[in-house]
Amino acid sequence: MLRFLSAFALTLALTLPATAAPPNVVLIVGDDQGWGDYGFMGHQHIKTPHLDKFASESLLFKRGYVPTSLCRASLATMITGLYAHQHKITSNDPPIPKGLTAGQANKDAGYLKQRQEMIALFEKSPTLPKLLEKEGYFSYQAGKWWEGNSCRCGGFSEGMTHGDPSKGGRHGDEGLKIGREGLRPVFEFLDKAKKDSKPFFVWYAPMMPHQPHNPPERLLNKYKDKTKSIHVAKYWAMCEWFDETVGELLAQLAKNGQSENTIVIYLHDNGWIQDPDSASFAPRSKKSQYDGGLRTPIIVKWPGHVKPGTSENLASSIDLAPTILAAVGAKPTKDMSGINLLDPQLVASRSALFGEVFEHNAVDIANPAANLRHRWMVDGNWKLIVPHDANVKGGKPELYDLAKDPDELTDLAAKNPEKLAELTKKLDAWWKPAKE
Repeated sequence: MLRFLSAFALTLALTLPATAAPPNVVLIVGDDQGWGDYGFMGHQHIKTPHLDKFASESLLFKRGYVPTSLCRASLATMITGLYAHQHKITSNDPPIPKGLTAGQANKDAGYLKQRQEMIALFEKSPTLPKLLEKEGYFSYQAGKWWEGNSCRCGGFSEGMTHGDPSKGGRHGDEGLKIGREGLRPVFEFLDKAKKDSKPFFVWYAPMMPHQPHNPPERLLNKYKDKTKSIHVAKYWAMCEWFDETVGELLAQLAKNGQSENTIVIYLHDNGWIQDPDSASFAPRSKKSQYDGGLRTPIIVKWPGHVKPGTSENLASSIDLAPTILAAVGAKPTKDMSGINLLDPQLVASRSALFGEVFEHNAVDIANPAANLRHRWMVDGNWKLIVPHDANVKGGKPELYDLAKDPDELTDLAAKNPEKLAELTKKLDAWWKPAKE
């Protein structure tokens, strides 16, 4: 083990010279993309040359996860370093009032009031922009953002999302233009940061390759003859379009001379498996308790401090905040349970990850357990999924060997009662909601 740790330690440089300027931080978050849907992850058809190059210059965690497979809760975890049952943002939306459709609910005063109450719950948790501001950073939000005004509620110095429901505010509003309509607002912020010589944090979370799947014709034409499904072709083309925007962002950092002292981290918010027969997603992906919804590559680049390489160790989006804070010389809050991904001993010694999957529309916005569908954990190559009886009637625990069965098709729970009991005990020790 010591020999392994020493070898792994060679991939990382953890010390920052006392005279060095604080590193900038850019967090790139893809939206609704399968964990294997990249060139660097071995996809047969999807072309992602910019992310491929980026991954080759970075530390790549192939076994990365997000704790929950729905975007709002997942994004809230990235920005707070807390699990959804801690920050209380478990679902995308409040309960839909009886007798109303989702569209009608968006005009209902009580429903809109609950939306504001959800944002108020979020504001009780510290966020990366607020914590980094204490270290002298200023920050910019572009892309998906659910929690009201990105500056007032999220703590960003500047941002695209106004969050006003009367003007279309829900999950990003003006921020949703980024990527699809160019990156000019982000570039202007980077130029300002260069001029002011201040360390910065950028949240780049475009709604890509998320629906609508309307890629440029030049990209769609590349994939039409590679699949019988136009829906799959459109999704694949969206992945490449998103990759192009990442390339533009990285090129701008280089043009501004900001690449060398910038930590760039990449992951996506949740998984996606394209339904070949419709524009929607297939089962066992987004919103699900399976790896198709939960797994993501996590990539960290920091020139001169992180040596490029590939790690098969487990990593989670719960680790982002502790990693970023450690890199800038700050401490995580007492409630953050993630690890610093740039600490080789912590990474190598971790054996398990945990997560939780909730309803799309909350049952009770203030009570995470009321919205829970499944808890899950990965321990080595074992994966345990435990349904929450109140919301998954008749559900049974599932157990999979991910090394032999990465698609989670063969449930081994009945054949391995001792392993099931062992992992259930660990999962309960992490978080066991009180009985309803």
